[in-house]
Amino acid sequence: MSHEKCLKHVKIPCTSVAPSLVRVPVAHCFGPRGLWKRRFCSVCRKGLEAPGLRCEVCELHVHPDCVPFACSDCRQCHQDGHRDHDAHLHHWREGILPSGARCELCRKTCGSSDVPAGVRCEWCGVQAHSVCSAALAPECTFGRLRTLVLPPACVRLLSRNFSKMHCFRIPESAAPEPGDGEDSADGSVSAGPGREVGAPESGKQTLKIFDGSDAMQRNHFRVVTVPRLARSQEVLEAALRAYYIPEDPQGFQLQAVPTPAQPGHTAAAGKVWSAGPSEEEGCRAAPEAWVLRALPRTQEILKIYPAWLKLGVAYVSIRVTPQSTARSVVLEVLPLLGCQAEGVEGFQLVEVHMGSRQVQRTVLADEEPVLDRLREIRQTSLRQMSQTRFYVAENSVLAPRISLFVGGLPPGLSPQEYRSLLDEAVASKAALVTVSHVYSAQGEPLQTEARSGQRSPSEQAGQPRPLASPRWGPRGAVVLDVACFAEAERLYMLVRDTAVRGRPLTALVLPEVLHTKLAPDCRPLLVFVNPRSGGLKGRDLLCSFRKLLNPHQVFELTSGGPLPGLHVFSQVPCFRVLVCGGDGTVGWVLAALEDVRHRLACPEPAVAILPLGTGNDLGRVLRWGAGYSGEDLFSVLLSVDEADAVLVDRWTILLDAHEPAGGEDSEADAEPPKIVQMSNYCGIGIDAELSLDFHQAREEEPGKFTSRLHNKGVYVRVGLQKISHSRSLHRALRLQVEQQEVELPSIEGLIFINIPSWGSGADLWGSDSDSRFEKPRMDDGLLEVVGVTGVVHMGQVQSGLRSGIRIAQGSYFRVTLLKATPVQVDGEPWVQAPGHLIISAAGPKVHMLRKAKQKPRKAGPPKDARADGAPAPEGDPK
Repeated sequence: MSHEKCLKHVKIPCTSVAPSLVRVPVAHCFGPRGLWKRRFCSVCRKGLEAPGLRCEVCELHVHPDCVPFACSDCRQCHQDGHRDHDAHLHHWREGILPSGARCELCRKTCGSSDVPAGVRCEWCGVQAHSVCSAALAPECTFGRLRTLVLPPACVRLLSRNFSKMHCFRIPESAAPEPGDGEDSADGSVSAGPGREVGAPESGKQTLKIFDGSDAMQRNHFRVVTVPRLARSQEVLEAALRAYYIPEDPQGFQLQAVPTPAQPGHTAAAGKVWSAGPSEEEGCRAAPEAWVLRALPRTQEILKIYPAWLKLGVAYVSIRVTPQSTARSVVLEVLPLLGCQAEGVEGFQLVEVHMGSRQVQRTVLADEEPVLDRLREIRQTSLRQMSQTRFYVAENSVLAPRISLFVGGLPPGLSPQEYRSLLDEAVASKAALVTVSHVYSAQGEPLQTEARSGQRSPSEQAGQPRPLASPRWGPRGAVVLDVACFAEAERLYMLVRDTAVRGRPLTALVLPEVLHTKLAPDCRPLLVFVNPRSGGLKGRDLLCSFRKLLNPHQVFELTSGGPLPGLHVFSQVPCFRVLVCGGDGTVGWVLAALEDVRHRLACPEPAVAILPLGTGNDLGRVLRWGAGYSGEDLFSVLLSVDEADAVLVDRWTILLDAHEPAGGEDSEADAEPPKIVQMSNYCGIGIDAELSLDFHQAREEEPGKFTSRLHNKGVYVRVGLQKISHSRSLHRALRLQVEQQEVELPSIEGLIFINIPSWGSGADLWGSDSDSRFEKPRMDDGLLEVVGVTGVVHMGQVQSGLRSGIRIAQGSYFRVTLLKATPVQVDGEPWVQAPGHLIISAAGPKVHMLRKAKQKPRKAGPPKDARADGAPAPEGDPK
């Protein structure tokens, strides 16, 4: 801990120590820049007052300038063939605790909002002082969420050629240049290509410092400000501090960089500053740009790490000389690691560069001089040398096996036809690629297609979008097993830029869940998030769930839909599902779950809801609330774990149009029969018409629909516009219930309801008893049919002033539409052509999770931390 003004005098910054403390190098996944309250940079340890970066998987926060100096100490979320192990240890992160946090060991305050203090395990949430953490048991039990977390030891993903962003299905944002930001803590400034350096204070001079040949080629430098009369020793120390190099200045020197644009400075191009006796002239005639170089060394002490973790030592130190080769180093290290009986032929020396964004591994040739290799690394970048390790690893050949999910294909094809289609589109190699799984038809909402920005010719001419038939379209998908890293990377890049029959393809790298390693009481949670729901809150939820759980169990629905997640969990014997979205999103996931149910080892995964939509009627019925408004997600996950499973009826609607939705004059052919699934309600007439107008308004200006209150206001506005319209719906359709014709009263809307909530929580059926009908339940195998007389009637129902007109109750319905009529199912509207709608039970009921009733709590002081030490969330983006 240090004053900010004293940081320039710190000889060994924490950044120089951090790489040596990394147990398993794992790269970070940096998202877009944002403002994070009460967070500190892990490199310079200053507060993030300006826009900074954070890892999407762990709680690392850094300034953009500090990214190159951050080491790869992210959470290890899967086995990748390098230093795999079964025991899981705590993953400590410093400085992310609230001010009232208490130590798990001594129970004293260990957090602070002023300086980075205390540590917290990013898996189980245990928090402690840095000193106290060493006294805790090293094994992590995942805390209160242990039954919901997918353990890293149970996930395997060989990802040699893929970045962490690809492995976790995180969209890649624009990577900031490592030199575009604020001044660093020690008075130096990082600058990128073309950045101008401001004028120094009176009596001082600014110098551009490069740390090697790579920085000179990229024109990435750090700027240090020194007095004009500073000695060479002082300038060299300032340059080393700028790059967080704690070594003795006697081993380094500054070499002047030639500046061809300034011929007058050519004489100074060969100037050298070292740590020897100072020059009298100081900096008065010094060039502006210098490169920091390490002096040649005749020998070095090198740390060698074992590539296996079941060993009593972290590393061994040996002395390397000009005669030392990779083979001789392995021969010397093996006895020190207790492997005297092992032959040197079975091991190799591996160089690992632990960059913040990527971990690179290079196998050294047996006869390669190690000292020359160290000199090359320092010549390239001194910063890179501090982030480089050498491992002794077993010389075993890792058989590559990568699973690629390819979605967006035409539905209903055979495996051979899908293989031929991919051969034609991306020229896949038959000897290396096999089709392991085929999903010939996957429901996907066409709403995502409508919001992609593509407009039809009729829309460009100013006509409204003709939404004919349901807004759900089938897609095909396959899972490819690729036996070559290079071929997998090539296919991944090509598929993402390929369209088949006018539809873009989706490519995802899927992990393998080792279900036999799961504990008997483990019931991992599969999370689906729709980032477009809830006023774009879904994107923040994605990041939060990745940090609370294993990122491999969190899936974004706009990237491949529910099928990739269901495929990954297909062999898990018992799991639960959490859907974050509106009623339409829940219906999408339930439909996909029904399609692949026969392929799942868990026959009936129960589904919970985090409501992000506008109505959220199913979420209300299951006690998940009217909508998510920023509650603590840790508490939400605990509620999911404690929720009870209930049964909900699922209904099938067969749509059989007799003519195109455009009318008799339309040139289009009549649409083939289609089937959609329903869980909440199906509306025909005014109810669907209002929903259709709302969706069209949202598609035209999606950026305005970012709050639930605004969405409801749009509903009210479109309703007022329809208040004087008369449709006489009872004359435009006929209804049969259980093969019996039912006479309809004068109504404007006909609604089939399965749950006791409609239109954002209204009770459309009503609570009055009626001897003609049974008391409605959502698992009784019956639907209730209700009519509304218009917009005013709907408003009265939503206000609780009256209920709808009870018409019928049954399990089989046949609706005959005499003209094109708006229809909506679970919030997804369209215009249905004249024809028949047949509604019947969809077979087995679905298992949903209903939130347990909250027990009354005794009054008391508010708690400062969550269960088992996990702190309340701070630092949410503003």
